[in-house]
Amino acid sequence: MTEHFKLLVPGATTAGSVNVTAPYDGAHIASIETGDSSAVETALNNAYELFINKKLWLSAEQRIDVLEKAADIMQSRFDELAVEAAREGGKPLPDSKVEVARAIDGMKNCVEVIRSSHGTEIPMGKNAASMNRLAFTTHEPIGVVVAVSAFNHPLNLAVHQVGPAIAAGCPVIIKPAEDTPLSCFRLINILYEAGLPEAWCQGIVTTDHEAATQLVSDNRVSFFSFIGSARVGWMLRSKLAPGTRCALEHGGVAPVIVSHDADLDDTVALLSKAGFYHAGQVCVSVQRVYAERSIARNLAEKIADTGNRMKIGDPTQEDTEIGPLIRHAETDRVAEWVRDAVDKGAELITGGEKVSDSCYQATVLFKPPADATISQNEIFGPVICVYEYDDIDEAIEQANSLDVAFQAAVFSKNIDTCMHAFKQLDASAVMVNDHTAFRVDWMPFAGLKHSGHGVGGIPHTFKDMQIEKMMVIRSPSL
Repeated sequence: MTEHFKLLVPGATTAGSVNVTAPYDGAHIASIETGDSSAVETALNNAYELFINKKLWLSAEQRIDVLEKAADIMQSRFDELAVEAAREGGKPLPDSKVEVARAIDGMKNCVEVIRSSHGTEIPMGKNAASMNRLAFTTHEPIGVVVAVSAFNHPLNLAVHQVGPAIAAGCPVIIKPAEDTPLSCFRLINILYEAGLPEAWCQGIVTTDHEAATQLVSDNRVSFFSFIGSARVGWMLRSKLAPGTRCALEHGGVAPVIVSHDADLDDTVALLSKAGFYHAGQVCVSVQRVYAERSIARNLAEKIADTGNRMKIGDPTQEDTEIGPLIRHAETDRVAEWVRDAVDKGAELITGGEKVSDSCYQATVLFKPPADATISQNEIFGPVICVYEYDDIDEAIEQANSLDVAFQAAVFSKNIDTCMHAFKQLDASAVMVNDHTAFRVDWMPFAGLKHSGHGVGGIPHTFKDMQIEKMMVIRSPSL
């Protein structure tokens, strides 16, 4: 018998339920209750009533206790959480285990940011106007947080949105991706088990887009956190009530510059992993590689050889390296984009075929033309494009040519080459001799241009979910 997940909105009535299926084989995993406009209103009212009554706020000690206990519970259920994330999202089990470990560490990071949080003294007594005064700042929660999450890291992304909100003392409502709600709901239930009062963290899968927009656009919402497509993110930002702050995390194309003097074996291993990891369904997956002409074909062939050796299939198996795409329609889209590139002159080094309705071969394209769809958009599939360059500035110009910018990378043994690429690439982070998908969860993580707004990473999100409040004391003794 499959599991049934309740609507996590105290006092709300369910409007129905949806089935959650495995992207790999379509197997029914669980059902989950959905909420309509009435449930959204209940969730918003629950959260807002908590926030406006400061007597109900959780102390720092209480928040630390909940987060520490939640991390311990997650650790005790490590394998269960990893298998569930792999089944519902399709990320292979070894990588899903890494995700669970990150999520647990993320909860501990939330504890650390509470303990290290502090205000600052504002200089006074420096002129006539400021004499006999002492000023300092403290931090308070910003208000109700609404989060909309993505499918590709169903547990860790929820931690990144819910954890900082709890740490900051904000009531939070999260709408997980419809394809992968189970890990998020599991996390919320773990928080309840750890002692968090239910109304402080609510979870809802909405019945329709109208209810979702209602949730985001309400004037009781103080902060909106979004992870997903640029089209949806920018649309929802336009719906925010006046004064609502936000952070948006969208996709990018993660350009990589590879110089002739790069360590080729090391480069190939890193680029292959970061390009084919989670079937390329990561916002900073390696997908556009600009290689110096003398090594470009060799690099492409070596990446292809590595991809050919990767096992494709059931994400719940320990030896699977490339799992399914999230939906069959996505597999068809990737196949169409690859055909379009080949038809327009790209050389297919390897791959280019569906393995099944849900899985696609690790694919390497050599010299796709600039007008190919795959050269102009985020692929979000297991496809790496390798382009030649003679002049690094031409490569950088191509890398910067799109309206997205996130993380980038350069591979070279020459420090001057690396520094030049770092300075010239449009990116919020440039990795040197490392792949574009590198991330630890306390570092800043930010999309530029159409790729996002604001800065992610647990300490940065924690800060965004607070206000800085100043006290100025006037005393003749000062």
